[in-house]
Amino acid sequence: MPVPVPRQRAIPAVESGQAQAVFSPGGPSGDTTGGPAGTAPEARTTTPIAGTTQLTLLVIEDDPAGSLGVPEMLDAAGKPIRIRTARNLTEAERLLTDDVHCILLDLALPAPGRAADSADELATLKHVLRLAPGHAVLALTASGDAERGTEAVRVGAQDYLFRDELDSRLLSRAIRYAVERKRSDKAERRLTESKLRAQENARLERGLLPTPLLEGSQLRFAARYRPGRSRALLGGDFYDTVRTADGTVHAMIGDVCGHGPDEAALGVELRIAWRALTFAGLCGDELLSTLQQVLEHERENDEIFATLCTVDIAPDGRRAGLCLAGHPSPLIARPGRPAELLPYENNGPALGLLPNARWPRMQVELGAAWSLMLYTDGLIEGHTGVGNERLGLDGMVEMVRRQLAQGLQGEELLRAAVNEARELNGGELADDVAVLLLDRTP
Repeated sequence: MPVPVPRQRAIPAVESGQAQAVFSPGGPSGDTTGGPAGTAPEARTTTPIAGTTQLTLLVIEDDPAGSLGVPEMLDAAGKPIRIRTARNLTEAERLLTDDVHCILLDLALPAPGRAADSADELATLKHVLRLAPGHAVLALTASGDAERGTEAVRVGAQDYLFRDELDSRLLSRAIRYAVERKRSDKAERRLTESKLRAQENARLERGLLPTPLLEGSQLRFAARYRPGRSRALLGGDFYDTVRTADGTVHAMIGDVCGHGPDEAALGVELRIAWRALTFAGLCGDELLSTLQQVLEHERENDEIFATLCTVDIAPDGRRAGLCLAGHPSPLIARPGRPAELLPYENNGPALGLLPNARWPRMQVELGAAWSLMLYTDGLIEGHTGVGNERLGLDGMVEMVRRQLAQGLQGEELLRAAVNEARELNGGELADDVAVLLLDRTP
């Protein structure tokens, strides 16, 4: 069966809106828009961009007598609007190329597989909307049948027109309006979908943030977390705190290099693995060796590494074991003594850097009352507003000493520390920031 050649022509510019050109579905084929004569438009498709390219209208009408008058029209740029005609939906489907901007559909056209007297008067429109979800559609109905036209708009058409009231000014304006409204609807839908995805991502990320398990412990817990990437809840930094059955409180903070979504996912995996291994009874070198295996299996490439600091506080709260894997040492504050860093001479390598590495566990005395602050390097690598000088460990210790002297503690202390570091930096810190605080008061 031969494929019918699409009938498309350019309507010349006219001076008067009363001039009309009558289309005859049975007329000869022709195309004055460029390209070899008789070439199907499928071979000449372009991306439809209203306002920058010539508008194309596809007329779908069941009019063997050729009585439907489609007036000559100009688009907003003064270019003639191209017109294609299709006698049925099968032919219309072949003519729906990318350069069609708008469809003028005669609602009297029967839908495929349905009788002309079908109870669903809009079956044809629904079929076209499924066939061309990205195109603007104008519904054409009998004069005075506004109720049917209104229903067509409710179903999904951009507008409706009366069959015997077509003129160039009305139809060209309706086409431009329909195209722009369709574009606006698509943009609004994309925005809504984007908002829904953002909400889903936020719920997912919020669910992946840690919930400390300290039931039965007298230690007070506080944390502050700020990812470096915009509009995110998770970054490459991660932390957790749990209490095991023997009364030991285990705390951990870490940092995967980078702060994108891949690093955030890896940080969550390492945090969950740390919690599971801790409840299984592992600690110190054995735990970190296993975490390194997890990282090596889960990372995207061999360049990825993670720093880590783990602390296990004895049930009496007076001493702790400390392991450092390329991570800065915690800061401890005790009554009557200036805040200082815990020893870090036995700092081992970051996870993922050296095969068969070892991480010694240091025993540290905490005392009867203390505050222990674990943090990531995002807190200390911000600038101080003087050239390229950074806050650094010494600057952070001095800052926290001053804030402690002001009586700040718990969440207030962490909030003040992060805010001051940001202010010294002259704006938002570039890296992820995580800070964790454990307090013991006799």
